[in-house]
Amino acid sequence: MSDRKQFLTVMVVAALFVGWLGWRGFEVISLNHNLKADAVVADYPYQHRVLRVEGNTAIMSSLRSHNIPTRQALTTIFPSMQNLGDNHRDWQRAERELAQVQARAGDIILSAASIDRVRWELDENWYHLSHMQARQDSRR
Repeated sequence: MSDRKQFLTVMVVAALFVGWLGWRGFEVISLNHNLKADAVVADYPYQHRVLRVEGNTAIMSSLRSHNIPTRQALTTIFPSMQNLGDNHRDWQRAERELAQVQARAGDIILSAASIDRVRWELDENWYHLSHMQARQDSRR
């Protein structure tokens, strides 16, 4: 194979790869736009979003995991709830609302033709940024 043909082959493969990466980025942007278009999901204090797409699976951000209890997630969103007792009805309402909004966000993403599954991933970056913001606010 001549140098010119080899160069053209490499360039075509590189262009296809860059195009594929661009399409995946566009897909994530488009899915996140669908989330922002829904009033219930968009108005919730925590913004669920698609982090990436792997095949037909959308990886979405979540405040909950096996390591992070729902109470910690909710006190991060609603700091005023820290002083409420464990059985206070506001906890139950907030837990139910978080679950409903997360389920709705998942349903919105599953309605996309290219997505068959949603996998939730803890949004560690959001917790880190929230903690930094709280520390900065307490210094003021």
